[in-house]
Amino acid sequence: MPTPHNNAKKGDFAKTVLMPGDPLRAKFIAETFLTDVRQINDVRNMLAFTGFYKGKKVSVMGSGMGIPSIGLYAYELYSEYDVDRIIRVGSAGSMVEDLKLFDIVIAQGASTNSSWIQQYNLPEGTYSAISSYPVLREAVDSAVRHNFRHRVGQVFSSDNFYNDPPEVWKKWAKMGCLCCEMESYGLFATAASFQKEALAILTISDSLLTHQETTSEERVKSFTNMMEVALDCIKE
Repeated sequence: MPTPHNNAKKGDFAKTVLMPGDPLRAKFIAETFLTDVRQINDVRNMLAFTGFYKGKKVSVMGSGMGIPSIGLYAYELYSEYDVDRIIRVGSAGSMVEDLKLFDIVIAQGASTNSSWIQQYNLPEGTYSAISSYPVLREAVDSAVRHNFRHRVGQVFSSDNFYNDPPEVWKKWAKMGCLCCEMESYGLFATAASFQKEALAILTISDSLLTHQETTSEERVKSFTNMMEVALDCIKE
């Protein structure tokens, strides 16, 4: 049954969905890595595709930008389309010296400045959003096997792309956050609420320390290492 944001039919999605933020990156992944591909959603141009990777059925769908957006799409995938595992594949800004452009970060957990978690009406405290260990282990094993430069650790999911003051990120880096992005916390929390699996695999697209950055075209087409790692984590 289609949802307000997805016109795919029941059974169109595979058990594993890769979710880049940019729907054009979803299209690129589908056309580059998958066989027997078909488009299954185009509502609001949030493109989704299903195909096969080395004989395994997998779907790819854009998530949009920010925790509310990925939370919305992840909710519908888990609740209405019987998806078991969502892997975010996205870009992030390095907050530490030893993470360079195109390095991979496999997010073990996520911190945030968002109030989005308040919808769950949790008792007084702070919810720790973490990834799912089985898929985390598979991703780390894949990165090691491919000999890709990678780090595993905490990321910071920000509600702000432009900050005032601009260097507020330094306090999160001091607490061990490796990089800044905008979606992982919402994905992890949504997965936890359904007792499903989630992971974020990120490529460093820019550095908050050196101000180096990749181009928009590179962010669509050149982050292939993280895509290979994610595709090694398909759950059938």
